[in-house]
Amino acid sequence: MRKTVWPEHLFKPAAALAEPSRAAMLAALLDGVALPAGELAELAGISAATASAHLARLVAEGFVAVEPQGRHRYYRLANADVAAALEAMASLMPRPPPRQRPGDPALWRARLCYHHLAGQLGVLLRESLLQRGWLQLDGDGCSLSRAGRDGLQRLDLLAADSPAMLRGRLCLDWTERRHHVGGTLGCDLAHGMIERVGWLRRHPRSRALTPTPLGLAALAREFGIEADALNAGGSG
Repeated sequence: MRKTVWPEHLFKPAAALAEPSRAAMLAALLDGVALPAGELAELAGISAATASAHLARLVAEGFVAVEPQGRHRYYRLANADVAAALEAMASLMPRPPPRQRPGDPALWRARLCYHHLAGQLGVLLRESLLQRGWLQLDGDGCSLSRAGRDGLQRLDLLAADSPAMLRGRLCLDWTERRHHVGGTLGCDLAHGMIERVGWLRRHPRSRALTPTPLGLAALAREFGIEADALNAGGSG
């Protein structure tokens, strides 16, 4: 039987992601921010020299881009496709029981996934939009219905001049194992909740999001998302 020999370049990206410290640094960049090597080293629990070597590998493999700013160099994910791929790979991992979940529980409740809303809140919002007929599914994509666009503009979550056909994509949430809204629509919704109406507040050194008192009341009133549903145990 002839043995299949796979080209080495097919496995190099996987090898780059297999190292725990590199994976930790990539996870820290998933919210779309740019961070210096020193901060990434601290987050990964490694020395600055080791972090620099890992980051050089990630840049060479096309996962990370570097932006010089004066004497400093800031690292970010190369593009949204890399972010989507990382979230998709994370979703394939076994989902730990609620009491064994790693990291900050706030990340599981609500977080930014490369600029769009993820975690329990992101999943519950997608389900609410579907139930109200405000969101329409089309394959692996989605778009707002006329009622959805009007409703979100009424709530000031979307600008009055938003495109009539504002589309998004379904992004598999790696903590909830269900979809949240990604793409342009997902980014606009997250921006609206954070910047336009103040329903969500960013954490200073994390991609976690915290609903404000105003936001908790509005989410319950407008979308039926009660505060009790946002807990560290997950939504299913």
